Amino acid sequence: QVQLVESGGGLVQAGGSLRLSCAASGTIFSINTMGWYRQAPGKQRELVAAITSGGSTNYADFVKGRFTISRDNAKNTVYLQMNSLKPEDTAVYYCNFLWRAIAYWGQGTQVTVSS
Repeated sequence: QVQLVESGGGLVQAGGSLRLSCAASGTIFSINTMGWYRQAPGKQRELVAAITSGGSTNYADFVKGRFTISRDNAKNTVYLQMNSLKPEDTAVYYCNFLWRAIAYWGQGTQVTVSS
């Protein structure tokens, strides 16, 4: 059974930084796309950033230049470095792995940015 475990969320002041991690456990390998989504209260879940197995990245416009996604294939782990955080970045952040046409989700980690 594949499980994704996230860590790194928390409370930070505007302008600060956080680094999220998401590691997969279980029998999983050669993961296609790894990504991060977020969902703020009363809003739909939205894509933040994604990275393919080949290292190509895609970012939502609202995080370009501030967030960086990376992955460690040997550890089945994806990271999200978040800099210059803004109050509007406050949300629950979810990691997502696409493997063998199945999407796996983490449990979510809360990120709160105070003004």
